[in-house]
Amino acid sequence: MSRVVVTGGAGFLGSHLCEALVTRGDAVVCIDNLSTGNEDNLKAVLAKPGFQFIRADICDGIEVAGKVDAVMHLASPASPPAYLRRPLETLAVGSRGTEAALGLAAENHARFILASTSEVYGDPLIHPQTETYWGNVNPIGPRSVYDEAKRFSEALTMAYHRARGVDVGIVRIFNTYGPRLQGGDGRVVSNFITQAISGQAMTIYGDGSQTRSFCYVDDLVRGLIAMLDEPTLTGPVNLGNPAECTVKDLCELVRNLTKSSSKVIVEPLPVDDPTRRCPDISRAMESLGWQPTIDLQEGLRRTIKWFQTSDDIHAEGLY
Repeated sequence: MSRVVVTGGAGFLGSHLCEALVTRGDAVVCIDNLSTGNEDNLKAVLAKPGFQFIRADICDGIEVAGKVDAVMHLASPASPPAYLRRPLETLAVGSRGTEAALGLAAENHARFILASTSEVYGDPLIHPQTETYWGNVNPIGPRSVYDEAKRFSEALTMAYHRARGVDVGIVRIFNTYGPRLQGGDGRVVSNFITQAISGQAMTIYGDGSQTRSFCYVDDLVRGLIAMLDEPTLTGPVNLGNPAECTVKDLCELVRNLTKSSSKVIVEPLPVDDPTRRCPDISRAMESLGWQPTIDLQEGLRRTIKWFQTSDDIHAEGLY
């Protein structure tokens, strides 16, 4: 059994990760300030032996009593509306928060996993995106508060590895979806599902030809844990589903699966919105033996079923 600290553990992805770690027998310390996370996401593990929840802002430092074997750093607003509402907080958690998490790992000689993002590739000029690609990011655009925070997090992680010998691993996460997505978080999957099941108009930005690659949360969590369990693999490693899908096709798929009669409306494309996004997962397959197994239709069915029993069915733009 390992003792794992998960920052941002009450969020969508973090809560699934905490649950998977507890299920396999690890002790978990979840740290979250609940600015975008929700304690309700943790109800399956709150009473479990070995699970501890600490409400705190990691930008103020991290205090965890006892030995720590691993630190998995997921804390950050992750959807465009969330980080555009909290630009300074997003930059802070990517800098001060990341350094606090790295410091905890260094003190405990623990493995450190950084949850980075495909956003480090910006609006990519190569396709699909490989880990050797340096990206095409606008450093002063509105989305830069997230893109550059994650790019800095990666640089800081590698600096701690080189200067202090910390065992680090970087994963670059592509669009992830599944139960516990917030209905109003502005991500395209949650937007379309909440709009479809509530009868609202389904909003497409631009002409809908922009692409994303959607990975179901259970597959993504398997990848994170595989990276945790592979000591000395620094990465970065892309984690995502390479099955590319246009936003327009996703909209139609959600409409069909929900049997919705919602109309579709078109709004202008947000600033710096990537036109194509698809991971090359060769490194994950070779180094981790990982690849996604749940296809988009099955993942959407599971996600729609969860939303149909949820009270959180409002939507927000700017995915």
